Amino acid sequence: MQIIKTIEEFQDWRNGVESGLQIGFTPTMGALHEGHLAHIRSLRLDVDVVVASVYVNPSQFAPGEDFEKYPRDLEGDGAKLRDAGCDILFYPTDLQMYPSGYSTYVSVEGITSRYEGSFRPSHFRGVATIVCKLLNIVRPHVVTFGEKDAQQVAVIQRMVADLNMSAKIRLIPTLREVDGLAMSSRNVYLSESERREALTINRALNRAKELIAEGEDVAFVEAEMRAAISPEFRLDYFDIIDPATFDSPADQNAPLMAVFAGYIGTTRLIDNVRLR
Repeated sequence: MQIIKTIEEFQDWRNGVESGLQIGFTPTMGALHEGHLAHIRSLRLDVDVVVASVYVNPSQFAPGEDFEKYPRDLEGDGAKLRDAGCDILFYPTDLQMYPSGYSTYVSVEGITSRYEGSFRPSHFRGVATIVCKLLNIVRPHVVTFGEKDAQQVAVIQRMVADLNMSAKIRLIPTLREVDGLAMSSRNVYLSESERREALTINRALNRAKELIAEGEDVAFVEAEMRAAISPEFRLDYFDIIDPATFDSPADQNAPLMAVFAGYIGTTRLIDNVRLR
């Protein structure tokens, strides 16, 4: 596996890729786990060259969030990517991605004002900007994103469509630990007791899925799933929404997703499940 640390070197490599070869791309912030590696393995099945990036993007962190302490382990991440079948690792610095004088950002309107956007107002501007930059640098045919970051997926899908980008988005299902907790780089922050309480997220989501399948009303299901979550959580939200817009469901036949975000101790976790 080749490690490239500058945009210029990466573009030189990209320009030299033989015409007709398919490039697959997985953008990450590192601290890789099996959920990330599932993206690489999925791409390995049907593209010619697999590219991953590891970059902890400062523009998507608000003041007071965990940017400084976000886990960084290039050596460990590189070994995992290599074993999973990655060909090229792009590992740029902040100065590479945001040089002196940088002043251009991408804003996706509407959907970014709700849920994660209301709790983290600058977050999606940072996400859209870095994804746009990475897609322009890598120029992949296929790019993967995880279903666990459901609102991020919806924002990126909107951006790719609106800006006429050519990369095809492939969604990778959420991978879970044996006990049902969604895999996340932030799980390492959880104490033993917090980890036990965090398991109520998946139980509550599964309860919501059962109740929707039984034909229960959305408002009733929301109340039931909130009652099933540990009282140790400080909830940001736990709602049922339309996954394309993150609005309330338009009618009784609309697609449905349950979305969760909340703090246990000092760790913020998110999760979701498609209900219909």
